[in-house]
Amino acid sequence: MYHSFMTMKQLDDQIRAQIFKALSDESRLSIIRTLYYSGKELSCGEVGEKCNIVKTTASYHFKTLREAGLTATRKDSRTKYVSLREDTFQTYLPGFLETL
Repeated sequence: MYHSFMTMKQLDDQIRAQIFKALSDESRLSIIRTLYYSGKELSCGEVGEKCNIVKTTASYHFKTLREAGLTATRKDSRTKYVSLREDTFQTYLPGFLETL
């Protein structure tokens, strides 16, 4: 039982480290802030425009945020939409979004 607890704790620490790494960039913080205040999913293009981030750089940031579990991406035809994974924020960073 103790070993399982440590394994879960170690997994949580890995997730936290990935989250903090993803949030350590000002552009990614801007993306999170934009999504939070929009209150809805936005197209990747809309987010890039609002955050003044070029498409290729934005794609990299979206991937980093998605891999950290902070955002979700949905494709509709040729348009990709991104939204916050508020469950991740509530689990690992409760109250964080309200400070943006």
